[in-house]
Amino acid sequence: MARSTIRDVAAQAGVSVATVSRVLGGNYPVAARTRAKVLRAIEDLDFVANAHARALSGSTSKLVAVVTTSMTAPFYADIAAGVESYSSAEGRLFMYVSTDGDTARELEVLGLMREQRAEAVILVGGVAMTGEYRERMARYAAGLRDVGGKLVLVGRPGLGPDVPAIVVEYENERGAHAGTCHLISRGHRRILLLGGIVGQTTGDGRIAGHLRALSDNGIASDESLLMPGRFERLFAYEAVRARLASGPPDFTAIFALDDILAASAMRACRDAGLRVPEDVSIMGYNDDLIAQDLYPALTTVHIPVGELGRTAARLALRPGSTGNEHVMLGTHVVVRDSVVPPGS
Repeated sequence: MARSTIRDVAAQAGVSVATVSRVLGGNYPVAARTRAKVLRAIEDLDFVANAHARALSGSTSKLVAVVTTSMTAPFYADIAAGVESYSSAEGRLFMYVSTDGDTARELEVLGLMREQRAEAVILVGGVAMTGEYRERMARYAAGLRDVGGKLVLVGRPGLGPDVPAIVVEYENERGAHAGTCHLISRGHRRILLLGGIVGQTTGDGRIAGHLRALSDNGIASDESLLMPGRFERLFAYEAVRARLASGPPDFTAIFALDDILAASAMRACRDAGLRVPEDVSIMGYNDDLIAQDLYPALTTVHIPVGELGRTAARLALRPGSTGNEHVMLGTHVVVRDSVVPPGS
């Protein structure tokens, strides 16, 4: 993919190359209106002044940045911890940035890290893969490569074979398939699926895995048993509480697509006078540390979060890395005490 040049910026802004150079250098007076036109052209063309980076012969800042939706969610924090442990051992500076789910903020941070010549930028978690997002991410990935850095995508699909990005995934859909099959093997046929943002790669994959498991076992899907929503505890509690307030449960099990959601579902069931797992079995996804401390201990789908982080850092910092590796890590069901046959 062709990279925008300083001449492209000059043509877009309707000024000379020298004027663009003065704006970039910041050491020569330029009229405010002209400066604004140049900066707008730079933004429109996703231009980064790479001359300085080339002069440094590919030198990077030894900075490894992890960009996630949240700093407090265990899934993101545990992956970041894996990146930090490996990066620190390799003598790199570690930075952790949260975007609060704002795609525009993620792109802004990525552009800033490119300007700072970060050695690696690791984006973690699902995303809505629109055409516009793919196109712009591809430009940023190429820009990072041009300054000696690498883009790493963790827990989200790659951007295509022509985009220089390392991809480290886990078996997201297969994990949900295995979780639903476990519930079915214990005798459950009416399974409430809780969580999963529609249109986002993580949520779509888990919902698809659940529906495929139902189909594989000859169980018709029931849209009334699908309760998608954000991976947030308040959403889960209020959704389950409202459902139970309308009458006795029309399900025997809840498959929460995140352990935090599962914990909130447990509380909502108890507040409604139901026992877990005797009245309602509950299963989670992620295998966060909280899963072992809940009562009853939570049956869940295990994601190797620490290994995801370490693998991402290892591939990004490995000498001779092509910057296009793709690794898929496995998931599996961890059986504890929160799932029993219906009516036990």
